[in-house]
Amino acid sequence: MRLKTLRKNLRMADDCGCSADDELIEKSPGYRRALWIVVALNVGYGIVELFGGYLSNSQALKADALDFLGDGSITFVAILAIGWSLAWRARAAAIQGLFLSAMAIWILYETVFRILDQSAVEPFAMGIFAFGALIVNIIAILPLLPYRDGDANVRAVWLFSRNDAIGNVAVLIAAGLVALTGAPWPDLVVALIIAGIFLHSAWNIFIHARRDLHRATGG
Repeated sequence: MRLKTLRKNLRMADDCGCSADDELIEKSPGYRRALWIVVALNVGYGIVELFGGYLSNSQALKADALDFLGDGSITFVAILAIGWSLAWRARAAAIQGLFLSAMAIWILYETVFRILDQSAVEPFAMGIFAFGALIVNIIAILPLLPYRDGDANVRAVWLFSRNDAIGNVAVLIAAGLVALTGAPWPDLVVALIIAGIFLHSAWNIFIHARRDLHRATGG
């Protein structure tokens, strides 16, 4: 009886272009709950960190805040995509990649403008907000760990959260360097690094989305 049920589930997965593991992840109550946690934490602290970026005049902090807000928005899209066919989940992941690329271009533009401006950065406030961001991201990443190897849409959510944590550490380092040197260049360098991480992850998402779309359509 169990073998018959397993075969039926595998046939249903094949019909929709999904793997059995992807279907289990998508239908898991724990996965949906993890996504809602990510949305709440990222949107909430993204607003806080954006305020901190303007308070400290930190471009890196603003970039990290934008990452938070983007992460929350894209994760909300992932919640909407639960239950969709693999092809539509792949398309949703591709949109996530486009959004990530757009954020990277915005950060690059703003950072080039700040390089020309060379205004002072307040390292203490920058460090406080960056440390808070790291704590929030660690809390957000933990419930996602069991689902990080799913389809392109699931993987996109994982990559967004992982990038947030990497960005937080980089901003903390930049705050320390700004405090030591009194120069704004560490803040600007980290903003450029965050933009580079965005572009790399967007490319990764596009590759996985293309693979899933081909698998779903038989191309």
